[in-house]
Amino acid sequence: MVAGSISHEIESPVEAKRLWNAFVKDGHNLLPKQVPEIFSSITLLEGDGGVGSIRQINFTPANEEFSYVKERVDEADEEKLVYRYSHVEGGMLGKKLASAKYEFKYTPKPNGGTVCSSVFYYDSLPGVPNDEAKIKEIKDMGTALFKRIDDYLIANPAAYS
Repeated sequence: MVAGSISHEIESPVEAKRLWNAFVKDGHNLLPKQVPEIFSSITLLEGDGGVGSIRQINFTPANEEFSYVKERVDEADEEKLVYRYSHVEGGMLGKKLASAKYEFKYTPKPNGGTVCSSVFYYDSLPGVPNDEAKIKEIKDMGTALFKRIDDYLIANPAAYS
């Protein structure tokens, strides 16, 4: 078993609170609408969206590795703009990973805009090698997804204000 993490940072001209509102508070609606080729639906299964809530993300066949993942919200700090969640079922759990946790921070920049930092913490299953190409793919996919929503917010300045 290998414990590891993948860190990534992206800058945006969009205000941190708007990114928070779009991704964290309304991502279950926004992601399937803005990225329908990847997300078929996101459904709240338990809770109200806050800490302890469970949601299921269903993917389209474009995601060849898995069809769904269930996530548990571990932290949703709207004051600090920090969001943490863990995969509890589906995804790569049991296939390549023993655990998967994510952390997102939306940090306002002094002259406007935001630095969005993310960390993916994982424990791989025994015998699963570290795959640098997969790590690059995960970062690239995360950047592309972020840019899609970022571009939407730039084009729609009243959205999520």
